[in-house]
Amino acid sequence: QVQVEESGGGSVQSGGSLRLSCSVSGYIYSRYCMGWFRQLPGKEREGLAVIDDQGVTDYVDAVKGRFTISQDNGKNTLYLEMSSLKPEDTGTYYCAADRGRRTPICTLLGWPYDHWGQGTQVTVSS
Repeated sequence: QVQVEESGGGSVQSGGSLRLSCSVSGYIYSRYCMGWFRQLPGKEREGLAVIDDQGVTDYVDAVKGRFTISQDNGKNTLYLEMSSLKPEDTGTYYCAADRGRRTPICTLLGWPYDHWGQGTQVTVSS
């Protein structure tokens, strides 16, 4: 019922920028958490940025000051603006949504998130 689809990945040189988009359909919760995660080669999936229904955001230290999460007015499109990209940012990026906010503050851990996109590849060359 809930569909999540990422787009906007691609190749960029070091120091460049990309904007990822995430379309969420069939999502009816008024209170929620949505976020961006990534999996780097040979590493476990990690949370990058989350946003709740009120627009409150949180970021993992590794991307603070470089990545910005946002949502449109209709709240069915999520964005991740990435700047100052580094080769170590290369990996598969995922969009995720929970099934109604399950925690007082959205967490960067993956456990509350039930709906996931297929992922989009980001490659940063040096």
